[in-house]
Amino acid sequence: MKMIIVFAAIVACALAAPVDDPKDATVLKYENDNIGVDGYKFAYETSNGISRSEQAELKNIGTEQEALNVQGSVTWTAPDGQVFTINFVADENGYRPEGAHIPKA
Repeated sequence: MKMIIVFAAIVACALAAPVDDPKDATVLKYENDNIGVDGYKFAYETSNGISRSEQAELKNIGTEQEALNVQGSVTWTAPDGQVFTINFVADENGYRPEGAHIPKA
């Protein structure tokens, strides 16, 4: 009987252990600079290892080639502990991501 009580106590402790829930993440850093109609910049970092930064600039203002040039990166940690980072550019030539885990053509 004593073993059953000890086993039940161990199971109860295991079930009560905190779990890293993404919903419980807190914002550690947040920056936002909205330049207006010709660009923006922002960055944030959370307690669960996610960070993102992005900046944009309007190119060729007032011409037929007017385009928003966006550059940025996003980093996160997978459940197995591996860190992933994607750097990207998005402009008149499309979205172009780069990262060590992304296959190259």
